[in-house]
Amino acid sequence: MERIWLDVPYSQKDEAKEAGARWSPGAKRWFAPRPGIAALARWEALPDVPDLLPGEDRLLGSELFVDLVPSSCWFTNVRTCVSEKDWERLRRMITRRAEMRCESCGSGEDRATRRWLEAHERWAFDSTTGTQRLARLICLCTDCHHATHYGRAQVVGTADAAFIHLRAVTGMSETQTHAHISEAFRVWEERSNRSWTLDLTMLTDAGVTVRKPLKAEERSAAAQAALAEENDGMRAREAERAKALGIQQRAAAHVLKANSVPRREPVPRRR
Repeated sequence: MERIWLDVPYSQKDEAKEAGARWSPGAKRWFAPRPGIAALARWEALPDVPDLLPGEDRLLGSELFVDLVPSSCWFTNVRTCVSEKDWERLRRMITRRAEMRCESCGSGEDRATRRWLEAHERWAFDSTTGTQRLARLICLCTDCHHATHYGRAQVVGTADAAFIHLRAVTGMSETQTHAHISEAFRVWEERSNRSWTLDLTMLTDAGVTVRKPLKAEERSAAAQAALAEENDGMRAREAERAKALGIQQRAAAHVLKANSVPRREPVPRRR
């Protein structure tokens, strides 16, 4: 029997589960266990997004590099300009066509180290027309994504790990890596000094509905709110990790203690 697939954004997974949705670990997707469940109608699946989006340059930026979004373009990205449901469709297409591997380092997901596969946008900036055009969507692992958004990594305290990962994947020396990051920030400052017009034609031509991005005066407050949410999430994840590590350490200590107690030889019974 063919499954009834659903388009469930991550933020709505608990609602969908409560409404009766089931998770497929193999497909990494939610589905309805049977037809006719009215509570799941809101997540009814839309047609899949084509693997090759109209005008997409699949060769653009497969290698890992620091790719900073100009401050004047914050909150004009794909995720803030499409619905959560459409973002889920795009994310699913991106990870599927990458065969569940990071397109920069080749890593897969690893729940133990909290390495996930995430969607990243590659942009083409036309300084003549002042256009920020979506040119490619790429699948990156969490580690490569942090290295790519190096400015954000500095803000949330993961810059050291991002630096090490950037060197490991690219093979650059420490000096070369510092020079690469400095150049990325130079370009970022230059681009941040002007306004850009967003071009998401690649999505609209693929049938994805796009909404207007936030106005320039609204982006600063939205950025602060997003950063606060990210910091809260990171603290919660670190607390979870520390708790799990504490349980493992206590278990290991218990085993070590048990193994270190000298075993008493049985006393022979007198006949």
